Amino acid sequence: MPALVEYEGLTPEAITSAIEAGTMVLLGNPNHANVKPILVGQPSRVKVNANIGTSPFQNHPGCEMRKLEVAQEAGADTVMDLSTGKAIYGTREAILLNSPVPIGTVPLYEALEKVDGHAECLTWELFRETVIEQAEQGVDYMTIHAGVTLSF
Repeated sequence: MPALVEYEGLTPEAITSAIEAGTMVLLGNPNHANVKPILVGQPSRVKVNANIGTSPFQNHPGCEMRKLEVAQEAGADTVMDLSTGKAIYGTREAILLNSPVPIGTVPLYEALEKVDGHAECLTWELFRETVIEQAEQGVDYMTIHAGVTLSF
């Protein structure tokens, strides 16, 4: 592991303390080959996130690559892939291969695609499998919608 150095004007000790206190996290999955890890939370600087993603109606991975490029040109610190539809894995793979910034997802979206949108068929095992699959693929962070109910 590389030695800790000052980052965003924060000493290694301040970074370590904030991470230990749970007020800051380091985003950067080792499975995301070209990611430049960043710190998010207090006391680091505010970060800008951009949202991209396909849908069942607009599923063109090339468009997502262009959105990724524009997000990076605009200075986004992270990008959230909110893809839905049938080609989620491949789209995310292309995004990860082309992004030096951390990539986030909402695993629930892909898990629901695996059961053709039938929420009543979604199981803990399938959701867990989706989370693990995305982490192994290189996703750097995830939004977990833990409060979604079947009736919603």
